[in-house]
Amino acid sequence: MLRKFTLYLSLFWLSSTSLFGQKSNFEQTDRFFDSLDFYDKYMGTVFIAKNGEPVYQKAIGYADLEKQQKLTPTTKFNIGSISKMFTSVLIFQAVEEGKLSLDQKLADFYPSVPNAEAITIDQLLRHRSGIANFTNSPLYLTYYTKPKTEDEMVKIIAEGGSIFTPDSKAEYSNSNYVLLTFILEETYGKSFQELLEERITGPLKLEHTQIFDEIKPEENEARSYSFKDNWTLEAETDPSIPLGAGAIQSTVADLAVFIENLFAGELISKESLAKMTELQDGFGRGIFSFPYYDRKALGHNGGIDGFQSLLAHFPEEKLTLVTLANAVNFNTNDITLALLDSYFGKEIKFPSFQSYAVSPEQLESYLGEYASEQLPLKFNFTKEGKILIVQATGQPAIPLEATAEHTFEFRQVGAIFIFDPSKGTLTFKQGGGTFAYQKQ
Repeated sequence: MLRKFTLYLSLFWLSSTSLFGQKSNFEQTDRFFDSLDFYDKYMGTVFIAKNGEPVYQKAIGYADLEKQQKLTPTTKFNIGSISKMFTSVLIFQAVEEGKLSLDQKLADFYPSVPNAEAITIDQLLRHRSGIANFTNSPLYLTYYTKPKTEDEMVKIIAEGGSIFTPDSKAEYSNSNYVLLTFILEETYGKSFQELLEERITGPLKLEHTQIFDEIKPEENEARSYSFKDNWTLEAETDPSIPLGAGAIQSTVADLAVFIENLFAGELISKESLAKMTELQDGFGRGIFSFPYYDRKALGHNGGIDGFQSLLAHFPEEKLTLVTLANAVNFNTNDITLALLDSYFGKEIKFPSFQSYAVSPEQLESYLGEYASEQLPLKFNFTKEGKILIVQATGQPAIPLEATAEHTFEFRQVGAIFIFDPSKGTLTFKQGGGTFAYQKQ
């Protein structure tokens, strides 16, 4: 995911076996989203399609808070790393045409990148190159809103170095897909936007899908926000930074058409699709697998600035789910589960938004730096007024919500922090993991 912060995040969907009811219950879904809207927890658009036909869609919140411009089902959002699916499709099209090979070396294009002579296009697609993720560097926050040239981006990526031997393991890196973008542009002698139009958006008539530019709410484009005691407008990433790793803008309906045609064989061959969806260490080639009980969807999620997105397709059921958000103060995984539970006839869990008042004395007792022997990530806790702020190693400061005695949450990623001031300890929970921390 291309985002300005990445806590220790594990996207977790329920993955046990269960029997489902056959009747969808979207009345409860409406009430679920009405609750999120009332408590100011989420702004976005969601969409479900079966056999290419919409069965549920809803939009809540604002495309522009200042002007009180409402979101609609056709509002355009910056989709972040879902863009990687488009880039992967373009690479496979080039391979099918004999213009590129999955075994081709990065050194043929960018020999200045460490280990370029050992890194293949295939390893870039599968995040097995070892190239450091440039968005993880603290320097990223100093330039992400300013335009960069190809030479500047390649230099940034090359200077980031290598973090493991190519093909020894997989680790997510936006650098891989920025380089793939440049390779495509050099191969065809055309811009990434031109390739998108000629090869994907034009043939599929995706009229609202393109590389984003400065956000224009008057053209039904959503601004993005983060929650810091109230909704705060996010700065905008310049599209020259993420490119094919995260610079596409789209709508829920366009994305549904894209993934449905991808799995129908309209964009790449059956053989290429099989390679694209082949998983190793949890990574496909520009695609992931998401479990839902005994079912599995294929697709990608994304995050850029305050935007969070998900595109998922269940091939056997011919079911597509899209969620696009421009403001989130809630665990988006719970939103995904609510939508799927409603579709499959299960009762959904309605969240409780009870808040907990923390005294100034209590707040003071939590402040300081905490370290763990289980994770290399350190947490530094400060305060702004009555709000507890956490800053993880090398990452921006994030406000937390008090939910119970000594307990704080960052709901967007399901992170929970539980303090024991008398012992100077902290328990950090996320993605099914529990980690012990000690105050330094």
